[in-house]
Amino acid sequence: MGDWLGTLRRKAELRERAGLRRELRPRAGDDALIDLAGNDYLGLSRHPEVRAAAASALDEYGLGATGSRLVRGSTDAHTALEIALADWLGAEQALVYSSGYLANLGAVRALCGPRTLLVSDAHCHASLIDGCRLAGAETVVFAHGDPADAARVLAAHPGRPAVVLTESVFSVDGDLAPLAELHAVARAHGALLLVDDAHGLGVIGPAGAGGAVAAGIAGEPDVIVTATLSKALGGAGGVVAGPQALIRHLVDTGRTFIFDTALPPTITAGVGAALRLARAGDPLRAVLHERAATVRDVFRAAGLAVTDPAGGVVSVEAPSAEHAWSWAGACRDKGVAVGCFRPPSTPDSRSRLRLTVNAGVPAADFGRALEIIVEVRP
Repeated sequence: MGDWLGTLRRKAELRERAGLRRELRPRAGDDALIDLAGNDYLGLSRHPEVRAAAASALDEYGLGATGSRLVRGSTDAHTALEIALADWLGAEQALVYSSGYLANLGAVRALCGPRTLLVSDAHCHASLIDGCRLAGAETVVFAHGDPADAARVLAAHPGRPAVVLTESVFSVDGDLAPLAELHAVARAHGALLLVDDAHGLGVIGPAGAGGAVAAGIAGEPDVIVTATLSKALGGAGGVVAGPQALIRHLVDTGRTFIFDTALPPTITAGVGAALRLARAGDPLRAVLHERAATVRDVFRAAGLAVTDPAGGVVSVEAPSAEHAWSWAGACRDKGVAVGCFRPPSTPDSRSRLRLTVNAGVPAADFGRALEIIVEVRP
């Protein structure tokens, strides 16, 4: 076997020298950091109605699902959530997974046949990238957010079944994909469009229904939407929404669905309550977008390179991976939690601080957090 542990240690040393070490930092329930790192965009994870729904399901079903969805894991809470998600997303049907990552892996694989071409945005999330790899289909990457380049790729492979893959609000820089234009390109070439709406669901679109609804393409027979339920809905799990025939196919053949223990009913019921609140949450979304714009304006005034947010993600460029790590640590020492994104988490090898705006953070804390981030910059 050789000195495999020594090899791992040497690799760890090289990562640390490059500023790429990652570290688990457990937090207590009463953690006092101002949270601009988590994805609880609407502040619903601790909402009384969400907690009450989860507590009631805990009493009714117990802690876990006790099996896969096809064995004993499906409950009334799962069915109710899937109906509500399909209605919200404007899709024929929806299927709930235990995570958004597994939902993406399952969806990409289900859309692939022997000759399928996968046409993926350069900034797609790791779960979509891994879905492409595991599907074993030929994958071609097109320039980020560029429908013309996606059209060029499709035109170079005439007659082949194809799927165009994109996020709606991109997870690193927070920019919005041109979904209507991408859909038009896909349809012109007979391709499908898969939209990962993880950072759009609950944040953009009418009643927070996400990017596909906002772009007017929801419910189209050649559009599939995936999302995680762990961000604006404050819980966990994932969803694939689209034509009924696709959902039937996933239930019958999808390995990441069939062989995985179901999302616990406690979480499922809590997410269902969060969904109802999110649909009626236009005031919370207004706070979210106002704060995202404030972050952009404050940081630009301070001379920082910052993205223009479409949702709740705001990205601030750091000089290097080491600077990003030390900057995030300095923020934490001053009481502010921010995301630290370094390769391989970034699609272009540039390191960043990523702020995720939470409408539930008190206004005074939010303002103070921005002052601290500027104050301790490298």
